[in-house]
Amino acid sequence: MLFEVWAPSARDQVALELNGTGHALERDAERDGWWTGVVPAEDGDRYGFALDGGPVLPDPRSRRLPDGPDGLSAVVDHSAYAWRHESPRLRLRSAVLYELHVGTFTPEGTLDAAAGRLGELAGLGVTHVELMPLCPFPGVRGWGYDGVAPWAVHEPYGGPEALKRFVDAAHGLGMGVVLDVVHNHLGPSGNHLPSFGPYFTDTHHTPWGAAVNLDAPGSDEVRAYFLGSALAWLRDYRIDGLRLDAVHALADTRALTFLEELSSSVDELAKEQSRQHFLVAESDLADPRTTTPRTLGGLGVHAQWNDDFHHALHTALTGESQGYYGDFARAPMAALAKTLTHVFFHDGTYSTFRSRRHGRPVDRERTPAHRFLGYAQTHDQIGNRALGDRLSASLSPGLLACAATLVLTGPSVPMLFMGEEWGATTPWQYFTDHTDPELAEAVRRGRRREFAEHGWSENEVPDPQDPATRDRSVLDRAEREQDPHKRLLAWHRQLIALRRTLPDLTDPDLAGVKVAFDEESRWLVFRRGDLRVAVNLGKEPAVIPLGSNGRDRVLASWDATEAPGADGVLRLPGESAIVLTDG
Repeated sequence: MLFEVWAPSARDQVALELNGTGHALERDAERDGWWTGVVPAEDGDRYGFALDGGPVLPDPRSRRLPDGPDGLSAVVDHSAYAWRHESPRLRLRSAVLYELHVGTFTPEGTLDAAAGRLGELAGLGVTHVELMPLCPFPGVRGWGYDGVAPWAVHEPYGGPEALKRFVDAAHGLGMGVVLDVVHNHLGPSGNHLPSFGPYFTDTHHTPWGAAVNLDAPGSDEVRAYFLGSALAWLRDYRIDGLRLDAVHALADTRALTFLEELSSSVDELAKEQSRQHFLVAESDLADPRTTTPRTLGGLGVHAQWNDDFHHALHTALTGESQGYYGDFARAPMAALAKTLTHVFFHDGTYSTFRSRRHGRPVDRERTPAHRFLGYAQTHDQIGNRALGDRLSASLSPGLLACAATLVLTGPSVPMLFMGEEWGATTPWQYFTDHTDPELAEAVRRGRRREFAEHGWSENEVPDPQDPATRDRSVLDRAEREQDPHKRLLAWHRQLIALRRTLPDLTDPDLAGVKVAFDEESRWLVFRRGDLRVAVNLGKEPAVIPLGSNGRDRVLASWDATEAPGADGVLRLPGESAIVLTDG
């Protein structure tokens, strides 16, 4: 078996330790900084590399870390798994995504346990399961954004074989799998990459410290490292798409950016494998160039999260105005209308939160709606609240139904956060399992200090290191059979079924979306083709002048509501929603 490692930091020697026996590696004459050697090995064999007589470290490209990030690597034979199902051919345009955290989706917190629940999601109508990061991190519990080994699978979740079984099971049910990957930083503990070479640079700084080296000396190999990792998820695990965490934090000044190189490589792999691979970026830039095709001067990412839609919807539902919500809270119905039709609320407008102008307009005539994801809740927007409270903690079932209606019938590709479909009451809190006592205490103090500035007492903020914080965040499926949860689940299922069967709901034409609203009465209606969708966020019944032709039919309604009569007026109960057709 060929063992190789990029270790330009090594001065004189690199040794491979395999199953307790040392083997000297040789410099690669054609690749600067690379060391190679051929040694017999089998699946599961433990190994690591020692530089210049130093300690044995795990392989930077570890495919498996059975004992965690500080332990030895294990050989993985990807060809040994017998795949049972082919990847389904699914288009992003007609997708319904479901964000899932393996560690809290089930009490067991494993990939195999999650796979056993995939039938529920298939029955709901989900097309893609979006897994939060799976890369190894110290400890057992965590969100996954402190991963330190971007080629491997967290062992407590089940390791590489469990991920293959999960993907295989999803494909067998006709669903795709999207994996959240983090290229903008690695975790603070268990990260051994700096011992091997210039994986990080002081040229740029990020909220997490030194930036990943995407443009300084040595960056060619660093970029190849992360590109190779991304492609390995798609190739070796048959993952269908990748969600790219916080791409705005990728410090990269090169003419050919990392994102362009990544999108190009993913497109080439998809063509080679005749599969439907795609990338979804999380970006704070409100810049449509992220998803503009490379041939038109963009970065070529296939879609991006749209936090502006979330913020507008959240303020309209809750009335909250703190922090970045302040920009949207001045006229929340108007903000919601703008994000439904023009995607970004900040498209060159002044942001009081940033104290400057922000964003760039989307070309509605040329940009398809499926370039953007719309959602009412995500791991960030729940977990980064002091108590990890969901919308269900403060909103009525009727308002939750309105939120679902706007997400699942709106022009963007819809995404749900696990449990949202039944209005789960379990919080989803910030939890960690740092094995470094100093780091654990720093995270605990930092979390409490952050929310103390917003009026929370220290005793109210959950301790991230307490195992009970994770346990509180595990879904309670018994709720699914109880009202109002059962009714909300049926409503989500009905809306997703409409999206699957009505072409107007997957029409990519952004310019064709028409919206009317009343800020004071808190109702909003939008039209997509022959369909009209109306929500009333107010407590009192709303009288909405649709100007219809009297031939409207009700396709779905949260409360019993009649279609408009000859007067063209819709009388919609408070905190309710309806989907109509005049076709």
